[in-house]
Amino acid sequence: MTFFSEFLATTGVYSSWVDSCPLTYTSPNAPSKQDILGTWLLAILAGHNRYAHITVLRDDIKPMFGKQSGAEVSYNPHKPGRPSHALHTYWVGNLRLVLDVVVCPGKEHSAAKARPGLIGVLEKLTPQQRPTLVRGDCGFGNEPFITELEERAQPYLFKLRQTVGVKKLLARQFARDDWSTPGPSEQGWSAVEDTLKLSGWDKSRRVVILRRAVKADLALSRKTKNEPGEQIELLMPDKDVQVWEYAVLVTNSAYALDAFGQLYRDRADCENGFDELKNQWGWGGFTTQDIERCQTSARAVALVYNWWSWYCRAAKPGARMEAITSRALLLASVGRAVKHAGQTTLYLTPMHAAKDKLLALIANIRAALSHVRDVAEQLPFTDRWRTFLDYVVAKITRPLPPWLPSAQLTAAG
Repeated sequence: MTFFSEFLATTGVYSSWVDSCPLTYTSPNAPSKQDILGTWLLAILAGHNRYAHITVLRDDIKPMFGKQSGAEVSYNPHKPGRPSHALHTYWVGNLRLVLDVVVCPGKEHSAAKARPGLIGVLEKLTPQQRPTLVRGDCGFGNEPFITELEERAQPYLFKLRQTVGVKKLLARQFARDDWSTPGPSEQGWSAVEDTLKLSGWDKSRRVVILRRAVKADLALSRKTKNEPGEQIELLMPDKDVQVWEYAVLVTNSAYALDAFGQLYRDRADCENGFDELKNQWGWGGFTTQDIERCQTSARAVALVYNWWSWYCRAAKPGARMEAITSRALLLASVGRAVKHAGQTTLYLTPMHAAKDKLLALIANIRAALSHVRDVAEQLPFTDRWRTFLDYVVAKITRPLPPWLPSAQLTAAG
């Protein structure tokens, strides 16, 4: 915790959060805003998933899970019939950086309800800050969602539902002989592209069809309506029948055809981030009586998650570290403070078995923070948080080959 505290102080993110938070208390015995937010931060970081686990705040906020404002019974495969909220989350996929989260009543979980929040995020960004692609599954591949992005010249990549028009497109495409040849990194997927205008669309759009042969033995079943009840008919494809798995994507981007398979597969990596937020960070668990404070809580969890993610990338630029392992590794130690000659020395004893690995990670963190302090000393008005991010991003990204011509550097960037 000592080094994470140093990270918060050096980058200035915690003090900025305290200064910008509109939290106020009127009681003369009320704790300071910094103490409240600090307790909240530590509870989130420690892996708590309910307000009830934060004993200092227990008398201030009482959770009533399932009875709070906006909690409605909706689709919940694990706990059917349980009231809940829907958390629409917008983030940078490969970085797992949460841009915003909007808490809505449980029944407002469709893509249409997520659209206003996404447009709000995009409107706050300059053209240079806009994402290269807005990606989503088939719930987002509809005319209203697509039209709003096209009006803002925002590139997108969505999967299409298996409607009648899409199935007719597939019937035409599978007879083509110009499918791309899968490369070593394509995992067997080949692609073709065409244009498509569905019945609800006002114009034709670029579509990419992906397919991959299914090599495993298959057995297909279908229900048949026979008396006295439904029966199951088992169909065994013969050797002359090729079974395919496929996906149809719609896009307005200028990426080459062979790039779309990996671009859409990368979208699936976001599911791992949602799983981590929910099960390791108490995502949506810090609930209280009114939906506005639930909204504030969700954003606080997202903020601490972002800080910890960048802290861990400074420690290990080459890979992501999930909270369930990184917190145990980077937070668990016993400290002893020794004061002598006006100086205080802190001795830390790691509690984790991977001591050598831990020392290497801490050395990387200290190097990043030392860089920020050196730059801030030379340029007092520099943005310390941005300086830290630039340092970590430089460690993550590969340098471009020195022999690449400048014209190609511009095109590649």
